[in-house]
Amino acid sequence: MREAIKEAARAWLHLTVGAAISLLCYLMVGVALFTAVLTLTVIGAGVLPESVLLLRRLADWQRRRTAAWTGTPVPEAYLALEGPLPARVRTAVTDPGTRQDLVWAAAHLLYGTVLWYLSLIVWAPALLVDGVWTGLAGRRPVALPLIGRLADLAADWSRALLTPAPSAVRDAALAARVEQLTATRAGAIAAHGAELRRIERDLHDGAQARLVALSMRIGLARRAYESDPATARRLLDDAQTQAEEALAELRHVVRGIHPPILTDRGLTGAVRALAASSGLETAVAVTGLGDHAQGGPRAPAAVEAAAYFVVAEALTNAAKHSGAARASVSLTREPAALRVRVRDEGRGGAEAGESGGSGLTGMRRRVAALDGTVRLTSPEGGPTVIEVELPCVW
Repeated sequence: MREAIKEAARAWLHLTVGAAISLLCYLMVGVALFTAVLTLTVIGAGVLPESVLLLRRLADWQRRRTAAWTGTPVPEAYLALEGPLPARVRTAVTDPGTRQDLVWAAAHLLYGTVLWYLSLIVWAPALLVDGVWTGLAGRRPVALPLIGRLADLAADWSRALLTPAPSAVRDAALAARVEQLTATRAGAIAAHGAELRRIERDLHDGAQARLVALSMRIGLARRAYESDPATARRLLDDAQTQAEEALAELRHVVRGIHPPILTDRGLTGAVRALAASSGLETAVAVTGLGDHAQGGPRAPAAVEAAAYFVVAEALTNAAKHSGAARASVSLTREPAALRVRVRDEGRGGAEAGESGGSGLTGMRRRVAALDGTVRLTSPEGGPTVIEVELPCVW
């Protein structure tokens, strides 16, 4: 009996909140009608999108309540209210989710209040009936569970009215996908522009400057060749040094565009070379990928390059900023993806998001351009773990 009363009280509280939402729906329907009239006169066009957003929040609240009561989420499908005012008004009017929310609000005005009143009517007789039935006959309660059934009925009606049509779900998913691809494309363009500026800066400040110095020394050596051979030989020695340094700078720039080691040794060999030169005690674990020399499976070139730069950036950050002495790298071949995981035992505190520094920002943009995902975990005190998943076909 005690458990039956507790469940009935929980159901009655659910219905009571539903009745309060009915009052809000009453106000919301009034606001919708008032906004519609103002919109027809053009005066209230700016109020319409905000009213629709308010209606969405109310419907979302009911979805969360229904999901909490039934244990099953209630999906939603809305078009984004973005852009200039005419576009937002047009979206608010044409979005099927708006019409669905209005139908639910009008219906909830009735069943939310009616079911709550029914629960009030049932309470006293249910307590009397089940008190006698359970206390004297020792049977299970039969009247108090009716309040729970009323709450179930309210949840079922809300689910039926708030669940979008499959076509609306597809349209909303497509719109969200287009928005995601737009942001990804913008990030990829920004990353590409930053990469071009870096290459230009490296060429201008490094190789080009050394080649200019090389040209000047060769010119001085040629002038001094007849009158001062010793000076000419010294200048030629300096020119040779400048040429070697310019070649080293060019190799560095080429490695920044596409590391030749990826072509020569594959991703596994390239990552092991990075680990060996990172300055940290780095363990490399490879699952499902063979060495390039043994003819193991390889991911597409763009995926390998992204994975290589993720590992390079993560190890560079660990060596420079984390204070770690050890790190680990794992490469795992999934059925439709390549998973990269880099962990260091440093002090942690790396920031997620766009504020996490240019290296992490560039890493995210490079991965996002391939429709991949980046997860960063770096609590204060460490460890820092970067997990990247890159979709690919093997």
